[in-house]
Amino acid sequence: MTTLATAAENYLTIRRALGVALVGPGRLLTDYVAHLDAKNLSTVTVASAVDWAGAPAGVTRAQIAVRLSVARGFAGYLAAFDPSTEIPPAHLLHGAAGRRTPFLFTDDQVEALMAAAARLASPLHAASFATLIGLMAATGLRTAEARRLDRDDVDLEGSTLTVACSKFGKTRQIPLHPSTTTAVADYLRRRDQLCPNPLDDSLLITATGRRLHHVGDTFARLLAEVGIKAPPGRRPPRLHDLRHGFAVATLRDWHAADDDVQRHLPALSTYLGHVNPEHTYWYLQAVPELMAVLADRVEASQRAQR
Repeated sequence: MTTLATAAENYLTIRRALGVALVGPGRLLTDYVAHLDAKNLSTVTVASAVDWAGAPAGVTRAQIAVRLSVARGFAGYLAAFDPSTEIPPAHLLHGAAGRRTPFLFTDDQVEALMAAAARLASPLHAASFATLIGLMAATGLRTAEARRLDRDDVDLEGSTLTVACSKFGKTRQIPLHPSTTTAVADYLRRRDQLCPNPLDDSLLITATGRRLHHVGDTFARLLAEVGIKAPPGRRPPRLHDLRHGFAVATLRDWHAADDDVQRHLPALSTYLGHVNPEHTYWYLQAVPELMAVLADRVEASQRAQR
């Protein structure tokens, strides 16, 4: 068995251990690895992925997109171990639409963004935007969910948030870490000092007392101020990527602690407001760092069985 074939087998083992069947994609990956071996290539390249994806006679644009997705997922796994791996860009051949790869902020970057937000001209806007960033990073809320929060949705005594009428019309209650509860309480005291009679019931308000708005534009300015940019060929980071970071960090920590992720995954899906746990699985194919943790865990398990 070649090195690439072994890597592909380990990759499929990791994905299947998480409950993803990968029957069709597994066959496609085997075929792609055979293509790479035939070309005497030791890793994934963009050219080889494009060549293989469009090789079958009569292949449709949608089928090419699926085949490229298989190559891209494998490349993301390989990239955690082999820096020479080339990851085919999303929508390379304008196939079926897919989800964009998340930008994962480091803890230092989140702190830098919050510090930059705290320097905004209006003290109230500064406090509100810094709290928005911290709350999304700590809870995994969607941007719209965080903006729609009303003051009554926060239970400081119970350390919970009620996310009402969210995506798909669902309402859920999520627990807050004690440090997050303290930060929200501090923000509310500051907010009441600066705006005793707000015009909206919103938790996060602007200097005029209205619900926080234009968050995308403000966040883009903060990114520029602290010098955070996406890698070449990728779209700029978004506030929504803070939600992705929360999900990935949770999965990474569970795996690093050797927890039963399968048992915990439904709880994470519910916490995030995902209708289907498969939406949570998506992070596993999008984040090489997480793949590396999973690979270490599988390798340790294989050694223990020898």
